[in-house]
Amino acid sequence: MTFGIIKERKNPPDRRVVFSPNGLSDTVSKFPEASFKIESSDIRVFSDADYTTEGFEITNDLSDCDVLLGVKEVPIDALIPNKKYFFFSHTIKKQPYNRKLLNAILDKNIEFYDHEVIINEKGFRLIGFGRYAGIVGAYNGFRALGLKNDSFQLPKAESLPDQKTLELELSKINLPNKKIVLTGKGKVGSGAKEILDAMKIKEVSVDDYLTTTFNEPVYTQIDVLDYNKRKDGRVIDKKDFYINPQEYNSDFMKFAKVSDMYIAGHFFGDGAPFIYTREDAKSADFNISVVADVSCDIDGPVATTIRPSTIADPIYGYHPGREEEVDFKDPEAVVVMAVDNLPCELPKDASEGFGDMFLEHVIPAFFNNDVDGVLERARMTQDGKLTTRYAYLQDYVDGKE
Repeated sequence: MTFGIIKERKNPPDRRVVFSPNGLSDTVSKFPEASFKIESSDIRVFSDADYTTEGFEITNDLSDCDVLLGVKEVPIDALIPNKKYFFFSHTIKKQPYNRKLLNAILDKNIEFYDHEVIINEKGFRLIGFGRYAGIVGAYNGFRALGLKNDSFQLPKAESLPDQKTLELELSKINLPNKKIVLTGKGKVGSGAKEILDAMKIKEVSVDDYLTTTFNEPVYTQIDVLDYNKRKDGRVIDKKDFYINPQEYNSDFMKFAKVSDMYIAGHFFGDGAPFIYTREDAKSADFNISVVADVSCDIDGPVATTIRPSTIADPIYGYHPGREEEVDFKDPEAVVVMAVDNLPCELPKDASEGFGDMFLEHVIPAFFNNDVDGVLERARMTQDGKLTTRYAYLQDYVDGKE
């Protein structure tokens, strides 16, 4: 079976790739029946020469490949009919801006697999860039803190080669006594925690965080039942929260009252209460001055996030009283970092990590008859039609939603 690594063509340019050269070498050593061709690219973080050094063919024509692997959406005119494709399509939530893309995939009889729905039998995602979003998001949050207070300066993450260098830059700063709250214990939250731990910031329990004054920077990592409570006062378990989110109210303000910085690394599910509202942000008890919103749900659970920011211009100010964007230097502003493509700032590490996951969870499925159902669950289209699992997208495809 021949796999093709496609050139990323979406703008702004994305330097990530599914497999690094070393990652491909590991793959063919474990699966010698797999061969790979690399589409020439002057964009990706690894050069064409990096791949040829590892013995892989560089080409401008992938039409003889069976499976084509990319990261971001493929432009419609670049899609090769009758192929298998893997990339992030951003269509599973019926995103209006990509409806034409999904229609083109169907019209061109492409068997399409979305990275976002490569999951195990329990529904947990097996691959993704979440860890790196958390790493870069936390770094950018501290950079915003330094700029807000004119207390220290950090270079932009995109100018640094890898996570180790990010951590080296952070080790140079003298962080004042700040309290930092981190929501989320998945891949994003874990990535952010890596940065906090690398900075040797002391992790404390929820109770100590809420009740104790410290003479050093501290953080606490909280899960959904730490910052949500049932309306009837009962304490059950996380499963109940996920099944019955409408029965809960946010209890985050007790953290907002004592926190200086908030790193949002949670997953926000349908029906869950907002973490804090615009009215909450107006409260005298709202002490947070910097929000690193890695999750980046616009006008959603983190009410100070009113738009995504960009790698070029990563932070802005939110004025709680006026409910509008202001200069982040405004003394009344909450500084917001809400870059929605954070892993792009760490393309080398992100690509290497993604390839490791793809090798572990996806490549074997091509050679073991998909014994675990990984490909079956991720297959969105086949024979010019939506598969049964994704039939809910038919109205979206037809333009009725």
